[in-house]
Amino acid sequence: MAFLALKELINDVLFAESKSKMRRKNILPRVLQINRIDGLTISVTFNNGESRIIDFQEFFDRIEVKEGSPEYILKDPKEFAKVEVDSNTLSWKNVKQSIPALDGGLTEVPYEICPDTIYAISQPERTKNDEQIGRLVKYNRLKSGLTQQELAARSGTTRNYISRIENNRSDIELGTLRKIIEIGLGKKLEIVIK
Repeated sequence: MAFLALKELINDVLFAESKSKMRRKNILPRVLQINRIDGLTISVTFNNGESRIIDFQEFFDRIEVKEGSPEYILKDPKEFAKVEVDSNTLSWKNVKQSIPALDGGLTEVPYEICPDTIYAISQPERTKNDEQIGRLVKYNRLKSGLTQQELAARSGTTRNYISRIENNRSDIELGTLRKIIEIGLGKKLEIVIK
C-alpha cells in the first residue's frame, strides 16, 4: 500500500512539473504507439503527433526503485522490453501489482504508468527533419534579406518563436510553418511523403 501512495505522489509531482503544450491546449496525453526500445529507453508517439523519449533508468533512479519493489524486474532490459501499449499507456503484463478492489480486497493488475506521468518525464525526440526545417527557414530568411523580427511580423509569430525554430528548440505546427514559408518568405510549402 505504501508503494501505491508513493507512486500517486510521484505522479502528482510530475504532472505539476510538466508545462506541456498538450496541457495548455487541454489535450490529455495518450500514448498511441511505441516507436522503439533501446535498453531502458523508449520512444513513443503521443496523440498530439509528438514523438518523445523516456529514459526509464533515470525515472527509476528518481523514484528510488529498490530490490523487492514490483517494478524492480524492469531494470532488466529483457523484462523491460515486454512493454506494450494498453489503454493508451505503457503496460508491463509481466509485472503484477496489487491494488485495492471495490469489495475491500486486493486485485492484481499489470504495472502501468499513467500517460500524464509518461509525458511529464519524457523529452521531445528530435529528428533530422526537425533540424532541416530550422536550417531551411534560416537559410531562406537570410537569402530574402529578412531579420527574424521582420519574418515574425510578416508571418504573425514572434521573433523568439522564429529563433526557436531556426535553432531546433521548438515543435512547429503545420499551419504555422505554412504561414512562415508562404506568407513570411513568399515561398511555396510542399510536403512529400516517401
